[in-house]
Amino acid sequence: MKIRNVKISIKSEDELFNEVKEVCGKLERGEKVKKHEGISFESLEAMRKVLTEERLKILKTIKKDHPKSIYELAKMLHRDIKNTFNDVQFLAQAGLIELKKIKDGRERTAPFVNYDKILLEIPV
Repeated sequence: MKIRNVKISIKSEDELFNEVKEVCGKLERGEKVKKHEGISFESLEAMRKVLTEERLKILKTIKKDHPKSIYELAKMLHRDIKNTFNDVQFLAQAGLIELKKIKDGRERTAPFVNYDKILLEIPV
């Protein structure tokens, strides 16, 4: 089984802008551009606001127990459904969770984590 990783990095707005500018330049010249996947935050503080202890627990539970709905996830975590739903939506918007609509009688939204590790890259 191949281990898939998601890369999280800390980059300033200038660094992100320069990276995009470089990619656009290569594309204009007809050069190949390496596929880049990952999530960047402007600061370590911004990353900590997204990856709280509770949200990391959500990611681990989804990966390990494969809940069939957000409601089931909340029950597994012994958490309020509304708070769990809000955290799941936040993690989905950040690109850390994939949500799939499943129609099996009643329609529900199942959360998925399609990677095995989060790698953190911090420039010094």
